[in-house]
Amino acid sequence: MSIPRKTPRQQRSEFTFDAILDAAARLFHQHGYTATTTNKVAELAGVSIGTLYHYVPDKDALLYALADRHLRHAAAALLTETAALRSEAPPLGEIVHRLITAVAHLHRTQPHMHRLLFEQAPRTPESIAQFRQLEQRLAAEVAYHLHRLDLGGPDAELTALLFVQAVEAQVHGAVLDPPPGHTTEQCVQAVIDFWIRSLTN
Repeated sequence: MSIPRKTPRQQRSEFTFDAILDAAARLFHQHGYTATTTNKVAELAGVSIGTLYHYVPDKDALLYALADRHLRHAAAALLTETAALRSEAPPLGEIVHRLITAVAHLHRTQPHMHRLLFEQAPRTPESIAQFRQLEQRLAAEVAYHLHRLDLGGPDAELTALLFVQAVEAQVHGAVLDPPPGHTTEQCVQAVIDFWIRSLTN
């Protein structure tokens, strides 16, 4: 399985690598993964093919790096929201609404890229571990509020983990593939309503 050769450390290198990833994301979206080549990515990014190969060995590694960047950005956004919720200590309805809305926003930002990463991005033990770690951190924040509000049943930690895992799957479907006759907004609101009912009963 191909992964990036190195992680940029200097600001200039980070800028170059981000330009390469942005170009790859644009070409994957416009032409599809199969039709995209590393030569086309290098040309669009304004770098030599040698520079591209300095960072990645092939386009599989580009997809891996895009998935890694997406997860890091998602983690930063969601953990910023959970920090605000812990500080503000709002009621359950607002907590559920804000968390699910934040997840939906991440899916809406680049739906085609999100679908590509979900369906084709290579999964390594390291990437799976990073995703599970994010799930656990989010679940711990949800569990904190369930305990604070005396909700979540006899095992608030398990309830919180199931909430985090289910919301990701439910919002993914709501944004990328809503059922016939329903809009994404209706589906996301249904997810919010479902979890408010489930966590308060």
